[in-house]
Amino acid sequence: MALFSQLNDFAPLFHLLDDYDVHRSCRPKQRVTPVRSFSPRFDVYEANDGYHLNGELPGVDQNNIEIEFTDPHTLVVKGRAERTYATSHAQPPVAEDAPRAKSRQPTVEDEDDASDSASVSSSASASKQAVAPQPAERSYKFWASERSVGEFHRAFTFPTRVDQDAVKASLKDGLLSVVVPKEPAPKLKKIRVE
Repeated sequence: MALFSQLNDFAPLFHLLDDYDVHRSCRPKQRVTPVRSFSPRFDVYEANDGYHLNGELPGVDQNNIEIEFTDPHTLVVKGRAERTYATSHAQPPVAEDAPRAKSRQPTVEDEDDASDSASVSSSASASKQAVAPQPAERSYKFWASERSVGEFHRAFTFPTRVDQDAVKASLKDGLLSVVVPKEPAPKLKKIRVE
């Protein structure tokens, strides 16, 4: 009896899981490729004359960077970083008669079959050479992919009024420098009643 009472306690959870399965099965099967995005790192400091933003954007072309104000106090830096490689490193040269790299998968072979398979593989490789040459496959694989690629977006909100017309930005050696000058404090003007 104790077992049945414990199962009744989980009944709402099972109903929820069933509802989720129905929901997933009714959704259209579409293959959505997620857009990779990242947030670049920035150093932001305030000086007497304005705000200074220094962000790391290595490998980003200045044409792929947009800087704009979305409101009087918010500056948005956005753009796209793409992964590029030098052509000499993109596809290492492979000798035509060099054997293709084997995958490092564990295999099991019998001793008797090893000698038979060696003769079969040599005849198979001879027949492959007689057929039209296969296009060269990629002879490398990534060990690590740590570079930030994709779209980036950062928003900065300033506590005081800024002079949007005097903002200056420069990109040098992968460092984006943006100087946002403060707007001068409005002078109090007394109006004399006549």
